[in-house]
Amino acid sequence: MRVRVWDLPLRLFHWLLVTAVVTAFVTAKVGGNAMDWHGRAGLLIIGLLVFRVVWGFLGSSNARFASFVRGPAAIRAYLQGKWQGAGHNPLGALSVLAMLALFAAQAATGLFANDDVAFEGYLYPLVSAAVSERITGIHKLLESALILLVLLHLGAVTFYTRIKKESLVLPMITGWKEVPMEPPTPRGGGFIAFIVATLIATGVVTSRPGNCCRPHRHPRPSKRQPGKSATASRAWRPRRMPVTPTCNASWTKRLPTLTPEPTRSWSTRS
Repeated sequence: MRVRVWDLPLRLFHWLLVTAVVTAFVTAKVGGNAMDWHGRAGLLIIGLLVFRVVWGFLGSSNARFASFVRGPAAIRAYLQGKWQGAGHNPLGALSVLAMLALFAAQAATGLFANDDVAFEGYLYPLVSAAVSERITGIHKLLESALILLVLLHLGAVTFYTRIKKESLVLPMITGWKEVPMEPPTPRGGGFIAFIVATLIATGVVTSRPGNCCRPHRHPRPSKRQPGKSATASRAWRPRRMPVTPTCNASWTKRLPTLTPEPTRSWSTRS
């Protein structure tokens, strides 16, 4: 029987998250000016995750956490082949929760991270440089964990498609799925719930404190020579000083000096 499993907002979230994660990964490897897009992709990921959490309570029944987050008994029943359903299975639910948690941690640490070259996260000014370095280390470690989890997810999708002959990709595109028996009709969600979830996600992303409107960059390295002040490091150029006549028609010139000193004059008598 062909039934509708995934609603449109959930499918949009899924594919937008895939696009944002790929963009963040590629731009991080490219570096340079691409890091600006890395930061934007990170903000998009945060907004999408907030939307998914809200949609997990306001969305349709198959999208709600209460419909697929089960205990050990449900996992045992699934492993024994006794579980039946159209949405996330108990093991898939664990994968969903793990990916949401890791993506959230990765995006949150990225807000305070820096690359020691030109890019600083949107909330970098709120922490010290030492704290930012520690958070950057965590951010890099989480990248490896996320890559491993994504590979496991892709492996599970391939296993279901090739071995169990059950497509997981097509239902996430069309929203429809073939099931052996008719499940309960999905309820909930709707346009108002979608607007509420979108507004909350947008509010979280745009409510950045202070001057965190764009990624901060390290100041350009100064051309000042080490050990010299800004005044001394400038190329010394003698200035043409004004001259004043003296009572005996001689001229007095004040010689330029590097250090301030009282004005002195000397004259040549005929």
